[in-house]
Amino acid sequence: MIDRPVRIGTRGSALALAQTEIVADRLREEGHEVEVIEIRTSGDRAQRDGSMMLARGAFVNELERALVGEEIDLAVHSAKDLPTGGDPATELVAFPPREDPRDAVVSRDGSGLDGLPEGARVGTESPRRRAFLLLSRPDLAPTPIRGNVDTRLRKLDAGDYEALVVAVAGLRRLGLEGRISETLDPDTMIPAVGQGALALQMRADDPLAGAVRGLDDPDTRAAVIAERSFLETMGGGCRAPFAALGRAEDGRLSLEGAAVDPAGAQAIRDRVEGDVEEATSLGERLAESLLSRGAADFVAAAREESG
Repeated sequence: MIDRPVRIGTRGSALALAQTEIVADRLREEGHEVEVIEIRTSGDRAQRDGSMMLARGAFVNELERALVGEEIDLAVHSAKDLPTGGDPATELVAFPPREDPRDAVVSRDGSGLDGLPEGARVGTESPRRRAFLLLSRPDLAPTPIRGNVDTRLRKLDAGDYEALVVAVAGLRRLGLEGRISETLDPDTMIPAVGQGALALQMRADDPLAGAVRGLDDPDTRAAVIAERSFLETMGGGCRAPFAALGRAEDGRLSLEGAAVDPAGAQAIRDRVEGDVEEATSLGERLAESLLSRGAADFVAAAREESG
């Protein structure tokens, strides 16, 4: 037990606060006091300003600086926003149990992906989602959209789009699961690296870390570490058209991944398996397989498209 509140840093969006409350409730159940501190990130500012260009770590950097500067004790991140690498003075001490990692179609009329009309405007700012959409339905019109989940839903309801593609996890954590028209199987759209998972970051030497390590789910940790290793080896970030999904059970880990042509013309996919202790090497092996089959061209195309 610690003798002061654990200061938890988070973004101020409704989803970020809901995710942070999951962590805060777990700590309270263990008898710890918590204090939630909202921190505005450059990614939040870009969304408000309507900018489509987000720097690497846009939703993370300010939280990490507050952590290193001892303004907070714990940063709660969406794992898919967290760049590979990171400040060596910090540590990812826990990955709580993962929510559903898949993507969902939310449409105005309740149609799933196959039922959307030709030329339907599908709101997404993700190159990965855009590429997978065009791979399945080249007649659709993936259309940029910014803002948090509630903002996107308002734009959908206002008629600016016929449908959205958003993470199932975000909708469920906000109590909006009823808006889902179709949950997309990974055969159709492999999720983003880390999607649906939370990453809890602390200072590497913080004695409070022991209070948080108990929130770690080993299967989630193994899956996310493998996915992040894949992304790092591919040489991409969260806005690259790469995807990976790990599944751990009974000490074994399977990892499937893809690199998709940004225009949705082609996808290169593969799957590897091994022990959970091999998570990092499995991610590397999957990436090397895709790169050897031509995915390097997609890496270059993604970098050129992002400027």
